[in-house]
Amino acid sequence: MTSNTTHTEIALGVDIGGTNTAFGLCDKNGGISHEASFPTTDFETAEELVEAIYNHLKERDLVESILGIGIGAPNANYYSGNIEFAPNLSWKGVTPIAQLFERKFDLPTLLTNDANAAAIGEMVYGNARDLSHFVTITLGTGLGSGIIIDGNLVYGHDGFAGEYGHIQVVPDGRSCGCGRNGCLETYASATGVVRSITELSSSQKESSKLMERDDIQAHEVFDFAKAGDPFAKEIIDFTASTLGKALANFSCFSSPQAYVLFGGIAQSGLEFASLVKNHMEEHMLSIYKNKIDVRISSLHDKNAAVLGAASLVWNERKKYQ
Repeated sequence: MTSNTTHTEIALGVDIGGTNTAFGLCDKNGGISHEASFPTTDFETAEELVEAIYNHLKERDLVESILGIGIGAPNANYYSGNIEFAPNLSWKGVTPIAQLFERKFDLPTLLTNDANAAAIGEMVYGNARDLSHFVTITLGTGLGSGIIIDGNLVYGHDGFAGEYGHIQVVPDGRSCGCGRNGCLETYASATGVVRSITELSSSQKESSKLMERDDIQAHEVFDFAKAGDPFAKEIIDFTASTLGKALANFSCFSSPQAYVLFGGIAQSGLEFASLVKNHMEEHMLSIYKNKIDVRISSLHDKNAAVLGAASLVWNERKKYQ
């Protein structure tokens, strides 16, 4: 995608996900002059991924234009620059990802949680530009959350605040990649939707077209639901109910103006957001009722996580201007 901007200052935004790693060259106004992606699982080590991104940009004479790098990744620690024990990545243990990029590119590099990066992107460029208190919920392979209070990201004392996908919502529930059971992301995520096909008890199950294949993806469940498949509709409502209840509980913590849904499931449209909103209001503490919006990201056609990661560079530069 070509940007219309005439600005020459460029930051490299990198979004490392459990399935794909997307990256792009971004300007201050949200224009992306070049973007690409690689399957994350193609790389046995983080070093190989960094090398591939560098070579891709070098071959196109794009490295020299970059003034800094921002990275969003699961279990990313803003303070240390490390990815630490990410359950949805094949790289186990602690990965010094910011240091690897810094060494290869010889550029200052900042790291944050992938959901935090999406929240920054939404606040600066997207559907939360009018908000100073909101939570971005990323619904991808897993579930992440980026918490904005008074216009600032909440990191906590150790850099790991906002792991809402791993709050346990069902006692002794579904097994999670984090090693525990019943985490929210095992129900409200693309992976969770697919798991519901086999794990959800329903009288509608046997007659559903979902049972005719063993390779159904989450977006197809939404397609079947829109076509009227009763079991698919039941799965979508179950997913929205689980998420809505969780958001009602989470409201007691930060009292946000809105939740902004981002990711593949959110792209299914306003109908899912409305379902989530209805279930959230049903379980909401009375003092919060009808005060909190459920919005859908306006940056799906760009890449909120890439833009958010790149905006780390702009925020850092502001401190010294």
